[in-house]
Amino acid sequence: MTNVGDMVGIRRGLSRTAQKNLRVRRDVLDRSRPVVMLSGMAADYLTRIHSIHHALGIPAGYPARRHLPIQREARRLVVAARAADDGQPVRLSPRAAAAWKKMQAAAAREGVNLLPLSGFRSVARQTAIIRQKLADGQTLPAILRLVAAPGCSEHHTGRALDLGDSNHIALDVDFAKTPAFRWLMKRAGEFGFRLSYPLKNRHGIDYEPWHWFCHW
Repeated sequence: MTNVGDMVGIRRGLSRTAQKNLRVRRDVLDRSRPVVMLSGMAADYLTRIHSIHHALGIPAGYPARRHLPIQREARRLVVAARAADDGQPVRLSPRAAAAWKKMQAAAAREGVNLLPLSGFRSVARQTAIIRQKLADGQTLPAILRLVAAPGCSEHHTGRALDLGDSNHIALDVDFAKTPAFRWLMKRAGEFGFRLSYPLKNRHGIDYEPWHWFCHW
């Protein structure tokens, strides 16, 4: 069982609303063992994230230090499109999918062909990505500049999109040089999308001009 001390790093990384929902009580059967109760986000989910972080060697205070709150895994998802690079389904929450379709249509009317490359990603998949990078010899600090820790990725919510255009479908910084990126910087906010990881962001994530989050 995860004790209160173990939960501090995760709790500090929660959204403000989730923190208000967090309360600790003594188990009625064993009052010597505090149990973390969370009405807004299941305690077993937080315990799972803590266990994954511990197994990967990610410090307990990572969410708070990197300003990357624990994200809920989306339960309701729809197939919004097929990825332009590998044809896999791009799944989003219903509201994000609707916002994406409106944004894509608006861009097309102005001659910009926005293409989706990735959407929802599970905690399990995020964990597998990091494990593979570790197996390939990459260091954990280097990995965490490129990939958010499991549980902290916006992709878990079904509201994050990796984007390209008809002339650029690689996930690299050169996307920032495209007309599609310039259009997004000017118009994406009208549809509820924002750039999550700009240059020199406070999260310690390398610049990702392709990663956009629907905050509606």
